[in-house]
Amino acid sequence: MEESLIQRLESAVTRLESLSDGLRSGSSPAIGGDASSDPSVTAFEDLINEHVGRIVRAAETIDGEVFDVTKVLEEGFAVQKDLIIQMKQSQKPDMAGLGAFLKPLNEVITKANQMTGGKGSDFFNHMKTVAESMSALAWIAYTGKDCGMSMPTAHVEECWQSAEFYNNKVLVEYRNKDPNHVEWAKALKELYTPGLRDYVKAHYPLGPVWSATGKTIVSASSSSPAPPPAPSASHFSSGTSKPSSSNSAGMSAVFNEISSGSATSGLRKVTDDMKTKNRPDRGGAVTTTEKESRPGSFSSAKTGPPKLELQMGRKWVVENQTGIKDLAIDDCDAKQTVYIFNCKDSVLQIKGKVNNITIDKCNKMGVVFTDVVAACEIVNCNRLEVQCQGISPTISIDNTTGCQFYLSKDSLESSITTAKSSEINMLVPGATPEDDMVEHSLPQQYVHVFQEGQFVTSPVSHSGA
Repeated sequence: MEESLIQRLESAVTRLESLSDGLRSGSSPAIGGDASSDPSVTAFEDLINEHVGRIVRAAETIDGEVFDVTKVLEEGFAVQKDLIIQMKQSQKPDMAGLGAFLKPLNEVITKANQMTGGKGSDFFNHMKTVAESMSALAWIAYTGKDCGMSMPTAHVEECWQSAEFYNNKVLVEYRNKDPNHVEWAKALKELYTPGLRDYVKAHYPLGPVWSATGKTIVSASSSSPAPPPAPSASHFSSGTSKPSSSNSAGMSAVFNEISSGSATSGLRKVTDDMKTKNRPDRGGAVTTTEKESRPGSFSSAKTGPPKLELQMGRKWVVENQTGIKDLAIDDCDAKQTVYIFNCKDSVLQIKGKVNNITIDKCNKMGVVFTDVVAACEIVNCNRLEVQCQGISPTISIDNTTGCQFYLSKDSLESSITTAKSSEINMLVPGATPEDDMVEHSLPQQYVHVFQEGQFVTSPVSHSGA
């Protein structure tokens, strides 16, 4: 309680000092005052008072390590509040300045991760829940669609989905043992969903909003240790079949990448002659040629650099791979997803259980996977071969032409959904292990008959007569 009071006093002193500096410099004294009373700041204060306060009260009844890690959580939200105030008072910084701006948040997230050092603690799931969930506070690091992060609202949801795996373990373990732990877990969930998620959606859905006339954020002094260099581009080259798993080191890597400038190094400046309004060859009318070229083209996706990497510790991204037959993902777990996009004439093997697999806009691609917790989704593809060696509860095929899907014996009860697709064949094991697989084509034509007040739909059957 004393520590919280000290933090409040320090925050008040900081605002008074900035107000005093504004008066001495002759500038408007309203910058600091307006920032602290801005609707987004007061809304974040309400979020802290309602949700974080509820978690702290529950942790006080538990005490011990749960209380300690909860205090770190409280510190993280206090730091985020200060950053929001600074953001309102400051101009948008460069990459070096952004690294200095985010340093306090980076430090408190690192502190939470360090508390999960091993599984020896009886409260490991509590500490892991907090550590995983606090990555959601990094929404404030979003700088644009090419920065390597999801949009702020989606980022908060993804981070909580990762943390909820451990939070559910707390609920199951203490459901009939101690209501204080159950209250703590429920309060933590409500802090992020709907709490922080709805706050970000309401105030910063497109990312941080900086002041146009505020102060300039400068990078840390030269005496401060420099961040580690950004990962070498060779790790993500098309010839890499087994990517490094160093990207899963936590949010520290994200902040270091942002501060080094590599996250936005590929941005291009749009000149006046590139804008549609200044190009006489681009009119407002849509021609027949343009309309006809859109729906059926599987090769129209823009080709970027090849990727095979783990993003934010939760999402494997395989993009723009061409002619690589030995792609592999070895180090994966049931909380991670795999997104395969715009790959051609390549083969990917996923070794281990993952949460979800999505194959999007791929051509002549082969994918072999073991187990999927949720679903394997195929969309906008052409000429695929997919093999499930274990279990996939749901298989979804949408807007795809030509797909050979090999099912294992354990996946015969999968729910298979198809839409706007043709030439879909499912291959199942024979009666004995020595028998060849049996091929079954899924219907792509249907007959609809109006009977007794409703349409009755059945697949078209063809006879050999």
